[in-house]
Amino acid sequence: MKEQPQLTLRIETEDPIELRAFVGAFTSLASEFERQIKDLVPDGRSEGQIYVREVRKGSIEADLLPYLTALAPFIAHLDQALIVDQFVETWGRRISALISGELEGWVPSKNDLKTIADATEAIACDPMGSSTLEAVYFKDGKRQVTASFKFSTPEAKQAQKTIDAQYKLLDQSENETKERLLMVFTRTDVGNAKVGKRSGERVLIEELSNKPLAIMYSSELAEERIKHEIREAEGNVYKKGFVVDVNVKTVNQRPSVYAITNVHTVLDLPDDE
Repeated sequence: MKEQPQLTLRIETEDPIELRAFVGAFTSLASEFERQIKDLVPDGRSEGQIYVREVRKGSIEADLLPYLTALAPFIAHLDQALIVDQFVETWGRRISALISGELEGWVPSKNDLKTIADATEAIACDPMGSSTLEAVYFKDGKRQVTASFKFSTPEAKQAQKTIDAQYKLLDQSENETKERLLMVFTRTDVGNAKVGKRSGERVLIEELSNKPLAIMYSSELAEERIKHEIREAEGNVYKKGFVVDVNVKTVNQRPSVYAITNVHTVLDLPDDE
């Protein structure tokens, strides 16, 4: 009889593990498993959770029981062993990419980076450590490993270096100012907003996103120029274009808020034919 598939995490270190790093080795797996299940069932009708089944003596070795809240009808018919195998394989590919520094089109978010930083920290801090994750199931009482991934101290240190570099790239991207872009209002507010705080207004900047996004003002001068057009200037503000410099605030590499730093000019847009 084939039992429910499980994960085995084996951590081998020469030195004692700092508690936060020890916990991170487990919580990182739980976060990644939950993310993968959400990708599998994107409408949120199913959740993935991991429970500790057993921790053995010797090197730190724990059996982890993946659990699917199978609310989506089709997921109940999937082979859970295949899901667990795929999890280990994806986990290995992501860590391997950060070890090699060759991301091959994968653009990790800050959450992705934190997850793998937590997973590799305990090993990176040890003189000669290793971490092994296995997908396991038992058939007729025999333990069978169907997928496995292992990384060592030098590899964990290299992954941490790549993670640090990726953080810097993300911070640089989030703070990058785009110059002389055409901005059109889709919602206005006659009231003032505090400098640096999100306003209730929405604008469209087609060069950056096809969706209207919130704005904030990074300078009082920029706010005064725009508010003048909204409150006092002749003509319909929704038929005007604002040539602006903006600092793009992002969430998961997607534009979230535009911080307006400068207004160059205001144009009357041509009427749609």
